Amino acid sequence: MDVLVGYATAHGSTREIAERLATRLSEAGLKVEARAMETVDDADAYNAFVLGSAVHGQAWLPAARDFVHDNLDVLRPRPVWIFSVGMPGALRGPWKRLAPKEIPVIVGSLPGDLRYRDHRLFSGVVAPTQLPLMGRMLFRLVGGRFGDYRDWTAIDDWGTGIADELAHG
Repeated sequence: MDVLVGYATAHGSTREIAERLATRLSEAGLKVEARAMETVDDADAYNAFVLGSAVHGQAWLPAARDFVHDNLDVLRPRPVWIFSVGMPGALRGPWKRLAPKEIPVIVGSLPGDLRYRDHRLFSGVVAPTQLPLMGRMLFRLVGGRFGDYRDWTAIDDWGTGIADELAHG
């Protein structure tokens, strides 16, 4: 089965998660390709999709939203999993408890006809260089911490689950 692990990334963290998922699916014997969604010319060449994007302003990046919108007819009859990469792991206190409430907003920003089997919100890397000065100050004021918050075990486990579903129907 040909699987696209498509991604849209701003600083590389989402690409690295997509590549890790692709490796996990490949280890399960699937034919997999990890690619930036804006470079995919023929979505119809794939039998299944794992699509992910960095989250900015509680929405996927435009390249990811455009890919989904432009390929709904291809995605609709095929198995699709989606993931978002944000900063819930970098937050503390009440802000951390609010992070899961972002999920319906993120998913709601995607084309309404997109059907998917599962969605995961993973934490990514939050570096000071990714934010303007005012953004860094606000981030620190609300208790945010810079760092790499990717949970590779959770990512690997999700990839294994996707591989199992694809292998068994």
